[in-house]
Amino acid sequence: MKEKVFMTKKDCHKHPSYKDELPRLNRINGQLDGIKKMINEERYCPEILTQLRAVRSAVRNLELLLLEKHILSCVFQAFQSTDTEDQKQKIQEVKEILKRFE
Repeated sequence: MKEKVFMTKKDCHKHPSYKDELPRLNRINGQLDGIKKMINEERYCPEILTQLRAVRSAVRNLELLLLEKHILSCVFQAFQSTDTEDQKQKIQEVKEILKRFE
């Protein structure tokens, strides 16, 4: 069984707030609702695909933003400390996240 690499909120001394990203998530939900409507209306395939691409891009940008916040908070804090195990764990954690971005 693969060992869990990711840490929980309590493991990160000062966890960043992601509440500012809620409007962005709401926009993505709105885009998805629009796509559902387009499908129900049997709109032209390329129009639907264009909207799906827009959602995909919006989600990708949100992922990058959250990763940046994670690095600037949790990872940065680990490297401010003298805990080399925590530092190694954070490096491994970021590597695992980046693998999923491919």
